[in-house]
Amino acid sequence: MASSIDTIPGPPHDGQAADAADPARGLTAAEVAERVAAGEVNALPPRSGRTTGQIVHDNVFTRINAMLGVLLVFVLATGSWINAAFGLLIIANSAIGIVQELRAKRTLDSLAVVGEAHPRVRRDGAEAQIERDDVVLDDIVLIGPGEQIVVDGVVTESAYLEVDESLLTGESDPIPKKPGDEIMSGSFVASGTGGYRATKVGEDAYAAQLTAEAAKFSLVHSELQAGIDWILKAITWVLVPVGVLTIIGQIRVGADGWREIILSVSGALVPMIPEGLVLITSTAFALGVIRLGRRKCLVNELPAIEGLARVDVVCADKTGTLTENAMAFGSLEALGGHGEEEAREALRQLGAADDAPNSSMAAIVDGVGRAERPWTVTARQPFTSAKKWSGMSFAEGGDWVLGAPDVLASSGSSRAAAAAGGRAQEIASTGLRVLLLGRAGAEVTAEGAPGEVDPVALVVLEQKIRPDAAGTLEYFRNQGVEVKVISGDNADSVGAVTRSLGMDSGAPVDARRIPDADFDGVVNESHVFGRVTPQQKRAMVSALQGAGHTVAMTGDGVNDVLALKDADLGVAMGSGTAATRSVAKIVLLDDKFATLPHVVGEGRRVLGNIERVANLFLTKTIYSSILAILVLLFAVPFPFQPIHVTITGWFTIGIPAFILSLPPNNERARDGFVGRVMRFGFPAGAVVAVASFATFMAVRDPHPTAQQAAQASTAALVALIISATWVLATVARPYEWWKIALIGLPLVGYGVIFTTGVTQRVFKLDSGNLEAMAVGTAAGLIGAAAIEALWWILQRATGERRPYWLPKAEREAAAAQRRLEREALRAERAAQRSAGR
Repeated sequence: MASSIDTIPGPPHDGQAADAADPARGLTAAEVAERVAAGEVNALPPRSGRTTGQIVHDNVFTRINAMLGVLLVFVLATGSWINAAFGLLIIANSAIGIVQELRAKRTLDSLAVVGEAHPRVRRDGAEAQIERDDVVLDDIVLIGPGEQIVVDGVVTESAYLEVDESLLTGESDPIPKKPGDEIMSGSFVASGTGGYRATKVGEDAYAAQLTAEAAKFSLVHSELQAGIDWILKAITWVLVPVGVLTIIGQIRVGADGWREIILSVSGALVPMIPEGLVLITSTAFALGVIRLGRRKCLVNELPAIEGLARVDVVCADKTGTLTENAMAFGSLEALGGHGEEEAREALRQLGAADDAPNSSMAAIVDGVGRAERPWTVTARQPFTSAKKWSGMSFAEGGDWVLGAPDVLASSGSSRAAAAAGGRAQEIASTGLRVLLLGRAGAEVTAEGAPGEVDPVALVVLEQKIRPDAAGTLEYFRNQGVEVKVISGDNADSVGAVTRSLGMDSGAPVDARRIPDADFDGVVNESHVFGRVTPQQKRAMVSALQGAGHTVAMTGDGVNDVLALKDADLGVAMGSGTAATRSVAKIVLLDDKFATLPHVVGEGRRVLGNIERVANLFLTKTIYSSILAILVLLFAVPFPFQPIHVTITGWFTIGIPAFILSLPPNNERARDGFVGRVMRFGFPAGAVVAVASFATFMAVRDPHPTAQQAAQASTAALVALIISATWVLATVARPYEWWKIALIGLPLVGYGVIFTTGVTQRVFKLDSGNLEAMAVGTAAGLIGAAAIEALWWILQRATGERRPYWLPKAEREAAAAQRRLEREALRAERAAQRSAGR
């Protein structure tokens, strides 16, 4: 996103503008049709970033497939079709990746349509809400507080219109806009109302660039993906010299012909390629998008899933997050010598004069009704989070203000003002929301407004606490995620709400009274904040990040935009403003705060499980590389043919790794993915390689017959399988019944393969030498014991203790999670069937 307005060209005054329709009428249906036919429509790039063709291309033409493809061609040239079985990995990797990404793309596209802005336009003199893509050149687009500017244009009407261009320029102060001023897509309305004529649409508008970046299925800027890419690049560099040296080594030991050399080289190189790691990574991310989509959660940026797992602080707004966004009118308490009817009439007039009422004013209008004979408005001051009040000046009724009592009462020096402030504080401490209605001492737009305020009445609004808020806060507390409630409301009111939710958060802090010198310390030590301005919200996010925290910020209003943008993970409510939805990485389309635990859990599932299976693949790469080097150093034939390492890779690594990537995982992500994987993968791979190679050297005949060579290979393979299976056994911890089955069933399958005559012939094995098989079994068991010891040593060295068995509470939580996922899947399928009918 641009950091300076100079980098974004402004919309020219289109030549058609002079002939365009009157702004008060807008375009006619015929004029709209003409522009659509001429292509002057707001056609934007695909919502999910990549087309179907690009997804297919990117899953077929990968570094992994290229490596395997070259080796496959050479093996097929030998005529040994069974040894070319690893070629099925190319098809499997591509097919599974394509299917999952297309499913994720469909999920993103369908959710993006719900979550995107729906602009209002004036056509044929009437207001209509249309799709973002249906805006045409010269359309008159109407805008109000919190709405995003969807195309570039020129302002045609303005009622105290102020636009926030901070997302484009970095400048946080709202900019007043009057007719004739340029207005840029990507900015949003901070206050006031107005309209503008569209002068740039489609790819010409800056909004096209924003759309191209939103909801993109991409793994960029991901520490996990960067780590995997580093591993793949390192393997690519190792493959070439190892391949060349293996060829030289096989020639030295007198390999019988080019076919034997190719099979030996392929047997050495194929297992070095972590063919399933990239597949499982992309599949896990795609499934994360799909699972979250079932919960009406739109992931605007896929790397956000990784960010979810790293979050250790959640900054939650009160209104719209802990409480429902809508409020209800509670009561009216007249002050001083003023009567209740005087206050009600003033509120009716304020409601009638407000073209874009916020949730508070909407509740007041529902409670007191609208004025039958509206007064004439002479000046208007829209509400902003910075001022905390709004006002109207009327020709008949004078100057009125409505806003935060502790702000407006401080504008008055009378006893009445002090009494009003004290009474408002008393009510707010019970968790109710209180506004002060008063007569201003000056016109509401005058310098120094509102002047001396005469309190007329306290307006009490009831806010309903979300039924799922308490459970959500409890989840975060149990998972070690700190929650900070940051609100623009009265601090005592916010504190009362959090206490009612069981949040032991200490005394609430009034953000206006935090000393600048102590700001960072107070933010990190306290948990509940009231009267926070938009700039303070942004500064709070920065202070938490400066202390080393990974911060998630939730919000739904204009005042949350800057903080959402700066947070590591911005989460917007679906009913919030278009501006908040556009900058958030995740949008909760159904406004359910209770979805956040599932969002965090999904991130942890993806990262924790991928790290777990990465240990398997790196171990395989290491033991294959070490075997190739040992074969070269000792000048012996390579022990295995490609079919041997294929069956080992599939049943000890590939299939178990895929299954292990799916279950819930509550481990919070940590930095240092590559380092942790290598700390286990390198020594574990070395143990497997030594166990296998030692067996091969112990049982081989220096001048073997074909049968003796097969028997030595079979014994070495037994040692490899037993020790590699124990790598799987340690990585799979903590155990559940299905993990035990995952470890045991392949061993049963291997037993069948190694003892049945048909399978031995097919897989080129010979277990007839019982002495050699005993040596292989013993070496494998010793290797398993060494890997077990390695697991314990690393546990002690790092201070991380992973239990053998999953605790009962976690088993029950995992079972509940699986039930919820099955129910969500059934609901999704039912909705699809209903839509099909």
